[in-house]
Amino acid sequence: MRRPRPRVAVCGIHIESSTFTPYLSGEADFVVTRGDELMARFFWRDYTWAQAVDWVPVLHAQALPGGVVKASAYGAWKAEILEGLAAAMREGGLDGLFFDIHGAMSVEGLDDAEGDLISAIRAVIGSEPFVSASMDLHGNVSEVLFDETDLLTCYRMAPHEDALESRMRAAKNLVDRVLAPRAEDGSIVRPAKALMHVPVLLPGEKTSTRLEPAKSLYAQLPAVEVMPGILDASIWIGFAWADQPRCQAAICVYGDDDALVRSVAADLGEQFWAAHDRFEFVAPTGSFAECLRVAEGSVAAGRTPFFISDSGDNPGAGGADDVTVALAGLLEWEPLRSGRFSGIYASIVDPVAVAAADAAGVGGRVDVSVGGKIDTRAPGPVEVAGAEVVALADDPMGGRVAALRCGGLVFVVTSRRHQYATAADFARLGLEPTAADVVVVKIGYLEPDLFEMQAGWMMALTPGGVDQDLLRLGHHRVSRPLFPFDTGFDPLPLPVRFVAGH
Repeated sequence: MRRPRPRVAVCGIHIESSTFTPYLSGEADFVVTRGDELMARFFWRDYTWAQAVDWVPVLHAQALPGGVVKASAYGAWKAEILEGLAAAMREGGLDGLFFDIHGAMSVEGLDDAEGDLISAIRAVIGSEPFVSASMDLHGNVSEVLFDETDLLTCYRMAPHEDALESRMRAAKNLVDRVLAPRAEDGSIVRPAKALMHVPVLLPGEKTSTRLEPAKSLYAQLPAVEVMPGILDASIWIGFAWADQPRCQAAICVYGDDDALVRSVAADLGEQFWAAHDRFEFVAPTGSFAECLRVAEGSVAAGRTPFFISDSGDNPGAGGADDVTVALAGLLEWEPLRSGRFSGIYASIVDPVAVAAADAAGVGGRVDVSVGGKIDTRAPGPVEVAGAEVVALADDPMGGRVAALRCGGLVFVVTSRRHQYATAADFARLGLEPTAADVVVVKIGYLEPDLFEMQAGWMMALTPGGVDQDLLRLGHHRVSRPLFPFDTGFDPLPLPVRFVAGH
């Protein structure tokens, strides 16, 4: 029976987890919101359509990408979510649930964490509430996640400039469904849905929507979703740095025209496969030493700042944030050692080094052993003697942070893992990347602020838990055949998992 005002719960756990990094993500890595604080995350909460339902915020936990989530942390949040939903069911029932997730969370002992969570949620709320999920396009769509939800959608831009809009799309489609005329038995009308897995697993840095073929694949989605009989269509790249059977590209299409839903899913999936061997890195690539050689030429030609992505240990994709290959290379690079060039390196996590800098104060000098304590692959900790402390600050994400100078290099050390992706990140320490000759960041593709700054850019194919060279990481549990691990196979026709509307 329809309630006077529909009730929609909100919950989720949002993280992408590399199974190849030794870092374990725990409670301290997450920002947890409940109640009004949870709803304050959504810019659309005061829109007219959003005001037409009663929102029941339960719990949301979100973290910077990291390693596998500790089972204890996941178990506690899962229990709180289930208890909150059970209370909501007792207090007035639910018409819907907005499942706000990333889609690439890994948890100790689980191969499909989001599938585990949504299955447990369905056991509490039953099959009647309409479940709509918003995801990152680097998430994974397992058959369990697809089966237990009524609508899945994901971002359409990488970098993810449309993340907030994608959440709104998922929420508005949910609200529209619970407000729409019901079936004769009083139930919410479910759209038809189709899932097609595409046997491709590529890093985000090869599938940016700034470049072809991803640009054209994603550009057609707005026109697809307004086709009569179609509600939503999405393309997932999948998450390349987890070794699980669910990790692969996926297409999901929803709508009220069963035949069209099936055919659109098949068409999008076949287009993806047709382009599978045309994806290229979003920037020129090379070893770190090769990137430094190109950077030297760029600076000599007056093209500054030259950016280098230390991509294999990118904390924004799950890297440990303390692999020292790039820092060691910069400290040994003659143009920086001599002070001929100016450079910034951001950042590396080492709370002990930050504490030493804090004790010395701005203007003081420190001898510190930096990095290599979480992910211990070569070269390990870097010994730095006589580094000048040039700045100290408190960062809302990085904790206490310090900027240390050696020769022409200023490198940033943080007490918590943090990705330096915006101008504001650097400004907290009084650093101006546009004034430097060379800027090295632990990142993959450059986020918008940095992309606008660069006069030249390369991605260094450095080692780490999110190594861009997937073949040297050692996947052995993904479904096969799977490109690029396998080549020369033809998967067509791709099977479609289809559920008719009802």
